[in-house]
Amino acid sequence: MNIAVAGIGYVGLSNAVLLSQFYNVIAYDIDNEKVDSVNNRISPIEDSEIEAFFKQKSLNLKAVSDSSLAFNSAEFIIIATPTDYDTESNFFNTSSIENVLKDIQNNNPNATVIIKSTVPVGYTKDIKKRFLNKIIFSPEFLREGKALYDNLYPSRIIMGDNSNEAKTFAEMLLHASAKDQVDILYMDSTEAEAVKLFSNTYLAMRVAYFNELDSYAEIHNLDSKCIIKGVGLDPRIGSHYNNPSFGYGGYCLPKDTKQLKANYKDVPNNLIGAIVEANSTRKDFIADQIIAQKPKLVGVYRLIMKSGSDNFRASSIQGIMKRIKAKGIEVVVYEPVLSAEKQKHFFNSKVINDLSKFKEICDVIVTNRLTNEILDVKEKVYTRDIFNSD
Repeated sequence: MNIAVAGIGYVGLSNAVLLSQFYNVIAYDIDNEKVDSVNNRISPIEDSEIEAFFKQKSLNLKAVSDSSLAFNSAEFIIIATPTDYDTESNFFNTSSIENVLKDIQNNNPNATVIIKSTVPVGYTKDIKKRFLNKIIFSPEFLREGKALYDNLYPSRIIMGDNSNEAKTFAEMLLHASAKDQVDILYMDSTEAEAVKLFSNTYLAMRVAYFNELDSYAEIHNLDSKCIIKGVGLDPRIGSHYNNPSFGYGGYCLPKDTKQLKANYKDVPNNLIGAIVEANSTRKDFIADQIIAQKPKLVGVYRLIMKSGSDNFRASSIQGIMKRIKAKGIEVVVYEPVLSAEKQKHFFNSKVINDLSKFKEICDVIVTNRLTNEILDVKEKVYTRDIFNSD
C-alpha cells in the first residue's frame, strides 16, 4: 500500500509516522527544511513519541518537496495542510487544500483523498462537486506535543464516508495503532465535519468555564484550587481540563470556535458565541490584574502555548502582551526556542536570551505555566497555573 501525506505539521507528520510502520509513505511539503529534517530522522516538530520512533524504529518513510513524486503512485493521499481562520471572510482559508487537490487531479486523479485538515461544515460535499469524487473527510483529535501518541491510542476513528475505501483506511489506522479496540464511526461527511468543530468547541468551553471560575475567585480573594477540586470530584464533571490559564489558544481551539460560531449565523444561539467572547474577556481580566501592579517592565516567560510544544500561534500570552503594551508598559520576552531571526525582537518586544538577566530586570514576570526555572523569583511571578498541567 502506497500512501502520500501532504503537509509535514503535527497532523501530517504524526499520520505519516504512524502509517509508515506498515505501509510505504511519502510525505510532501513545500518547506525544504522540514523535508530534509524528516529524511535525516530529526523531528521538525516538538513531539517526544515522533523523536523516539525516528531513533528506534525502521520506518517506510521518506519526504519530498515535489508533489508529483509523492502523489503519482499513491493509493491514498492524506491532506493535512493548515487552514487558518480568515477574519475578513469569517471562514477557514481552505486554499491550501484546494491547491493540493489541483495537484492530485493533475498527477493521480484515481487516488482516494483523505482530508485531515479542519474544514467548515459542508465543505467536503462542495469540493467533491468541484474536484474529485473520492474525497473522504476524517477528523483528527490530536494534542500539540502528543500528536503521535494520540494517533497510537486514538479516542475514536471518525470516517465521513461509508465506502469501501473509507473502511479500508479506517482499518489501516486501527492496524497501525497500539490499541486493540477503537470505536470506528462511519457517517456523512457533513456530520464528521461537525464532530470536529463541536468537539473542540466543547473543550474551549471547558477552558473558558474554569477560567471564569478562577476570575471570580481572584476578585473575591478565594482559593481557586479548593473550589476547582470540589467541583471536579463530581464524576459528571471530572478533574480534567480544569487548570486555569490566560485563555485557550494554539492551532485548533481559537480557529475552530470562530468557525463554528460563523456556521451558526442562521441558527439561534447564546452559548457558542459566548465561548469565543469569554476567551477575550479572560485576556482583558488577566492584563488588568497585571497592569494594576503598576510595573515599569513586564517580562513574558515563554511564548509557547503549553509545555512540550514549540507553537506560538494564537498562544494566549500574546494577547496579554498586546493589552499590556497598549497601556505604555514595556514588555520583554524570554523564549529560548525562537527562530534566529527573532532572537532580538518579537513583535517589537525585546528578547532577553539570558534567563538570569531576564529575572533580574523584570518587575513582574508573566507566565501561563509555572516551571522550576523561575521558582527562585516566585514573588515576581504572575500566573494562574494551579495544577502545573496543561
